[in-house]
Amino acid sequence: MEKLDRSFYMRDGITVARELIGKRIVSVTDRGVCSGVIVETEAYMGLIDKAAHSCRGVTPRTRVLFEDGGRAYIYLIYGMYCCLNVSVNERGLPECVLIRALRPENGIPLMAARRRTEKLTSLCSGPGKLCIALGLEKEDSGISLLGDRLYLTEGEDNDFSIGTSKRINIGYAEEAVDYEWRFFMKDSKFLSVGERKNK
Repeated sequence: MEKLDRSFYMRDGITVARELIGKRIVSVTDRGVCSGVIVETEAYMGLIDKAAHSCRGVTPRTRVLFEDGGRAYIYLIYGMYCCLNVSVNERGLPECVLIRALRPENGIPLMAARRRTEKLTSLCSGPGKLCIALGLEKEDSGISLLGDRLYLTEGEDNDFSIGTSKRINIGYAEEAVDYEWRFFMKDSKFLSVGERKNK
């Protein structure tokens, strides 16, 4: 399938976060190719969003978000787990979409080896888990999603409904805590959290 082109990413974070549900993400490393279908995302809306890293302006870490959309923004949480974000919108509008969970598709044995688990539903059921499964590291931050290392394509299944909820683990974000900018594929077994969060 063809890669999503630049125009897909040059829109606002909420629109892209919703439309990423059902898309496929592909990671190519020297160990092999792995892919999964995106089942859960969160939008982070830059300067107007106190939950966004970029709300405080440009830093060495967030510089990539201030460029044109269509790049990977990868950062560490807890000093050890990577999180993958897709940068979106035009230069100077530092928005992004956190990829929270995937339904594993291709390269499952390699994903399982990286994650050290055979349980399919937990291979990519969280932002840190999916980065390990796809072989993504902090050093990959900034790479173009139009290249051959990491890219997105259309999915093959459009028969699903999309749910919304508040974002997860952003208790520090004042009024932004209540924004319903999390999107997920309803009835998926591969989400990062249980149904209690899907309300």
